[in-house]
Amino acid sequence: MNTAAPVAIVLSNCSVVDAVRREALHDAAVWVEEGRIRAVGDFEETVRAAEAGGEVQVIDLDGAHVMPGLMNMHVHLGLVLPGMTHLYTEADAARSLRMAANAKAALEAGVTTVRLLGEARGTDLALRSSIERGETPGPRIITAGAHVICTGGHGHQHSGAIEADGVDGFRRAVRDQLKAGVDLIKICISGGIAGEHEGFGPQLMPDEMRAVAEIAHAWGKKVTAHAGPADVISQAVDCGIDGIEHGYFLDDATAGKLAETGTWLVPTICVSRAEEFFLRIGAPDWMIARALAAGELHWAAFKSCIEAGVQIAMGTDMMPAEPFGGTTGTVREMEMMVEAGMTPHQVIASATSEAARMLGLDDRLGTVDEGKLADLIAVDGDPREDVSRLRDIRFVMKNGVVVRSAPKAPVPA
Repeated sequence: MNTAAPVAIVLSNCSVVDAVRREALHDAAVWVEEGRIRAVGDFEETVRAAEAGGEVQVIDLDGAHVMPGLMNMHVHLGLVLPGMTHLYTEADAARSLRMAANAKAALEAGVTTVRLLGEARGTDLALRSSIERGETPGPRIITAGAHVICTGGHGHQHSGAIEADGVDGFRRAVRDQLKAGVDLIKICISGGIAGEHEGFGPQLMPDEMRAVAEIAHAWGKKVTAHAGPADVISQAVDCGIDGIEHGYFLDDATAGKLAETGTWLVPTICVSRAEEFFLRIGAPDWMIARALAAGELHWAAFKSCIEAGVQIAMGTDMMPAEPFGGTTGTVREMEMMVEAGMTPHQVIASATSEAARMLGLDDRLGTVDEGKLADLIAVDGDPREDVSRLRDIRFVMKNGVVVRSAPKAPVPA
């Protein structure tokens, strides 16, 4: 067993940026030790301070911009969709291994925190623990466990969802999830794209939603809801639900209500614009048609939320490292958010500082500041000016451990 004190790391020859810092800090260095950022400042002063405590490893980033690791707020590492027939009878052991591989790929792609919103039979909880123990490489996991639905509700096939009915049924289901150790609760309150025999209409009654919110809030946990139509979303806000996933068909009035109440939105805009992805996984024609038909209304709904000032966090509803549009699903989602009207700076915030705030972890994550956990990535150029710079992440660190480090790409002759 290695009992030597951990070596301090100083990231040098870099500029430091985040969504809260007004200006980039150029010619800077970041001192990392014991998993946290110890100091951010001038290179020589930072190295001197670090060396006073012992051995120091200096990593020259060759002018890269250092920023917080990306946080993807809608992920299913064990995703099973219509058309993925080879996974319909997948054993839990096989699913756990697949999830671990997806977690590793996410981390290597620069996603250092994920919010899991529906996994089967505790596989997410086991993976979360394994990552926390350092046994399995992967991002920090915040998980809702299995999502809670009505009998036959959205996601009842192949996803491991928990079915319940009535106030007492939903109270019991939520308490079972809390007993298992989840970080938040997810419910599905309307139909969705992946449901062949369901419309987009409401699936939970108001008293059921209120029961979920009351139990979760009493335990200090938040509730988020898969939802599409405006009236369903409005009703959910009235019932105390904290966040909305997708919001395919919300309108201006509902967007205003989300903004007024401080309800979070994770738009997953790529879901209704991902024909390339659906064709690759062998999705049936009905699902592709259903997704694309929702696309323009989803786009308009998202634009309404941007204009209303809704609190927005980035999420993909596909694997964070999924190939999509010549990059990863995570980066392509961020590019689409800019295309819809957010500024690059706002989008970076949605994937870092705002995501951390939504999780209640902004004291630990989301900015490059002294005392924060050392979840960092590096790219060439300032991604707050152009999020497409994230297509070429060449350095990843999580909890002070270097995950990936590549040299600067040569300038074409």
